[in-house]
Amino acid sequence: MAKARVVLLFAAFALAAGAQRAAAQAWPNKPVKIVVPFVAGGSVDSLARVFAAKLQELLKTPVVIDNRGGAGGNVGANMVAKSPADGYTILMNINGQAISPSIYKSLPFDPVADFVPVVELVTTSTVIVVNNDLPVKTFQEFIAYAKAHPGKMNYGSTGVGNNLHLTMEMIKAATGTDIQMVPFGGDAPLFTALIGGELQAALVPTTTAKAHVDAGAMRAIAVTTPTRVSTFPNVPTIMEQGMPDFSVAGWIALFAPAGTPRDIVARLARDSAAAINSPELKEPLRNLTLDPAGAGPDEFNKIFVSDVARFRKIIEDAHIPKQE
Repeated sequence: MAKARVVLLFAAFALAAGAQRAAAQAWPNKPVKIVVPFVAGGSVDSLARVFAAKLQELLKTPVVIDNRGGAGGNVGANMVAKSPADGYTILMNINGQAISPSIYKSLPFDPVADFVPVVELVTTSTVIVVNNDLPVKTFQEFIAYAKAHPGKMNYGSTGVGNNLHLTMEMIKAATGTDIQMVPFGGDAPLFTALIGGELQAALVPTTTAKAHVDAGAMRAIAVTTPTRVSTFPNVPTIMEQGMPDFSVAGWIALFAPAGTPRDIVARLARDSAAAINSPELKEPLRNLTLDPAGAGPDEFNKIFVSDVARFRKIIEDAHIPKQE
């Protein structure tokens, strides 16, 4: 009887494995849905739409966008986490996916265990901007001024516990400065406060800062990425300005529900990398101030796991309270 049970178990496993291989070989045979966990019109949505148009050429099946905004991206992420692991519903998210495990008191899904990283599509860049009346023109001068006025300087952030807030906390910890964070509900009120002198500084996406800097309404003093960005070619990196070991680049990536067959993940990663690096997307990405990446499942998983640990430490060291 025992031997019979073992034989039956092996047969069941073989059938399951065979069914999974068959599903992977047939994939895709219907539309693939990319869930964007933000409202339409933002940078992630804009990327999704130009990317999907090219990806469907390579997959030879329709690729549709489903905007499920809310709760800082958690509504859409939760939807994908609970979707079938068949490769037909995937998530396009920012590196907030790596922050969520440490910043929220509770979530209806596990941002790490419920997903498999598929591909890092693009890297994003941020820039430190200051009010024109602040007497600093470089990152070194900014830090020196902050040290000379401990606790009296402020900076704006569009939210508590997001990538912008945590990156600025990393800068504060690395430089031993005391700069107070002022939260804002979006870029528009933050820029109004900065231009009006209520704020002295802010760390913001290069995309949203460009028009204001080009108009002379504020001054850009440093980008946080490892190399200079095309949006601000004359603005040095923080690494160039006295901190050679400091760099932070954000990302936008694809995730699939945990349990998605490896063959499907590999095919999706391969065609996604080809799409994001295609000549047709070169100009749209430049307009969005995004740099193509294309890191596959194994490489991107290392990046993702590293970011989860790094952001956890920042949140703990800065004593940032858990969010609802």
